[in-house]
Amino acid sequence: MTNKERLEELRARRSEAMLGGGEKNIESQHKRGKLTARERIDLLLDKGSFEEMDIFVRHQSKDFGLENQRFYTDGVVTGTGKINGRSVAVFSQDFTILGGSLAEYYAKKIVKIMDLAMKIGIPVIGINDSGGARIQEGVLSLAGYADIFLRNTLASGVVPQISAVVGPCAGGAVYSPAITDFIFMVDKISHMFITGPNVIKAVTNEDVTFDELGGANTHGAKSGVSHFTCENEVDCFQRIRTLMSYLPSNNMELPPEYDYDGQEKNLEDLNEYVPDNPNKPYDMHELIDRIIDEGSFLEVHKDYAENIIVGFGRINGRPIGIVANQPFVLAGVLCLNSSIKGARFVRFCDAFNIPLLVLEDVPGFLPGTDQEWRGVIRHGAKLLYAFCEATVPKITVIIRKAYGGAYDVMNSKHVRGDVNLAWPSAQIAVMGAKGAAEIIFRKQIAAAEDKQKILDEKINEFNEKFLNPYIAAERGFIDDIIEPKDTRKKLIYYFDLIGNKVDVNPRRKHGNIPL
Repeated sequence: MTNKERLEELRARRSEAMLGGGEKNIESQHKRGKLTARERIDLLLDKGSFEEMDIFVRHQSKDFGLENQRFYTDGVVTGTGKINGRSVAVFSQDFTILGGSLAEYYAKKIVKIMDLAMKIGIPVIGINDSGGARIQEGVLSLAGYADIFLRNTLASGVVPQISAVVGPCAGGAVYSPAITDFIFMVDKISHMFITGPNVIKAVTNEDVTFDELGGANTHGAKSGVSHFTCENEVDCFQRIRTLMSYLPSNNMELPPEYDYDGQEKNLEDLNEYVPDNPNKPYDMHELIDRIIDEGSFLEVHKDYAENIIVGFGRINGRPIGIVANQPFVLAGVLCLNSSIKGARFVRFCDAFNIPLLVLEDVPGFLPGTDQEWRGVIRHGAKLLYAFCEATVPKITVIIRKAYGGAYDVMNSKHVRGDVNLAWPSAQIAVMGAKGAAEIIFRKQIAAAEDKQKILDEKINEFNEKFLNPYIAAERGFIDDIIEPKDTRKKLIYYFDLIGNKVDVNPRRKHGNIPL
């Protein structure tokens, strides 16, 4: 064979591989309203940056007729490329080849690219669209899943791991995305569940559709499994690119900073931002947008546990993670779901050197038998543990209420908050004035002729004496009480000041977070 013939053979084999399962299957994929594995990679990565690996891998099975269906790539496209000029590893499951079913060599390809990512310290992005395990390969498929799960676990906190679920992801396959840092799902085409509607119908007699059971909106709002719900695949991959702009490539690097060329804002109106009525809600989103760089907020878990807000933003070009109570939903109380949501986000930021900003307005934990019986103690402790454990720069601004144990939990000075500020509207106390007055002065109130009058007097007394930030400031629990209009200026200064702070945790294998 001549060199020319060898080159022609190489090109022919590569062209065959690029077609995946063939034109007919590609057409079927498009008819489902879905992109192909390679089209997805093209949307995700910088143009022309993808370098494929293992394009000529094929399965080695000879059972159940598989010897007649030996496609190049074996159903998953793997390689490296760039997002905004920074290297990433990527795998994209190819539904046009045997339904994207995972098997021995398919899994080996994913494991290989993940091992490489760990060695060189780059993020891993997995694009999931698979019918599940390749049944014909039996335990080899199951072993392949376990090999991937192990890599997901070992890579956790070392390199960012992002999952895009853009098709079915069922059974054991769901546990790979579940271990990763962020999951993106697309409305109408994404589905994740352990057991499908047919099995559920047979076992529990429940009728449920694929979307109701495991669709993007279900996991975005009800279960909290998914972090981002996207309108379509283009939106999905664009948002992954945006997310990557806040993240370092690995846990040994700092997140990328950008020059902020926006015009500095006039924030005089923030001095009147908090309502005089302490029970009147306001939207914390508006405050976040005012004090961070213009248009830089990327909310995570937007539709789940909305009484707490988490997401990424920038302060003068510096990426930060934001955790904020939301007075507009359930008065901003902490509950078991919001505690889990906040804890997971705090631990991610801490793992990847992203400073934290806490905006606090919390009246306590949500009361009720439902919360207690479902473990609010255990779940609330997760958020407390996450803040206590975190060694990244941490700044808290108390906007209004900071009541009870929730004051401690929300990155108080006592759990290693680095800089703790308060607005003059801050109320730091064990509880609200009415409840406190009813307990402290119950005998006087009970003995009074005009009980309401005495109660009102004692509420006012408690308000004046305790519902302010000055007692905490006297004891150094608050570093400064600031005018609201100066908040952004103070944050820019302090994040720059403490950017290189060092906190050290005790030497240990790992802590035992209350899971």
